Amino acid sequence: MDFMTGRIMRRRSRGLRAMTAGAIATALFFGLAPAAHQTETLRPKTDADELQTQSGVMESMAMDDMHKPGDPHLRFTSPRTPTPEDIARADRLSADLRAAIEKYRDYHVALQEGYKQFLPNLKQPVYHFTNYREGFLERFRFNPTQPTTLLYKKTPEGFDLVGAMYTAPRGATEEELNQRVPLGIATWHAHVNICLPPKDRRATADWTKFGPKGSISAEEACKAEGGRFYPQLFGWMVHVHPFETTREKIWVH
Repeated sequence: MDFMTGRIMRRRSRGLRAMTAGAIATALFFGLAPAAHQTETLRPKTDADELQTQSGVMESMAMDDMHKPGDPHLRFTSPRTPTPEDIARADRLSADLRAAIEKYRDYHVALQEGYKQFLPNLKQPVYHFTNYREGFLERFRFNPTQPTTLLYKKTPEGFDLVGAMYTAPRGATEEELNQRVPLGIATWHAHVNICLPPKDRRATADWTKFGPKGSISAEEACKAEGGRFYPQLFGWMVHVHPFETTREKIWVH
């Protein structure tokens, strides 16, 4: 092998490794866990039914009335009585986050630093700009100054930064979530009991039955419709609004 050929092959190898890492990071963050064995899938979700599901999830995450106890498609962490240490730690977290994301008030900076607008063509009350690299890394560590997702409201001039979202692995325990953000102050949530329609019926599916806002929330009912049931979609999430003026509004879910 001559010098030039070897150099080209090494460059291709590095490019393949980088591309694979990016694909895996995206898939791990947005992957679905099959009910049968709860494993992550590495296949990017681009089919129409998965896009519909992602759209519904993002829309439901952005709407306050979807984040209420009793919704069969949402799981919340158990409430705890806050301790003085919880209050102090939550206040430090929100202050550190506010300082860290101040620069992202200009959404162009967010785009330059790897945050990508999710489902830009879907009209939403709140738009999610997600950094998939950060989402992948949050599976292994917690960086309170570098959230997985930035939350923006649309304005005539562009976007207005209103908050951020932390994420955690779907298998995280409540104690592990508490170590990230105290459960005495904040409530983490997960999107659960999702039934997707059969692939050959996705174009004509009744989305009042299927998806994250559908009426089907039990595995047996999903099977009866020929659907695919997912006990949990994505990992755990918690919204933070660090520019608000009260602790209750900062950690509202």
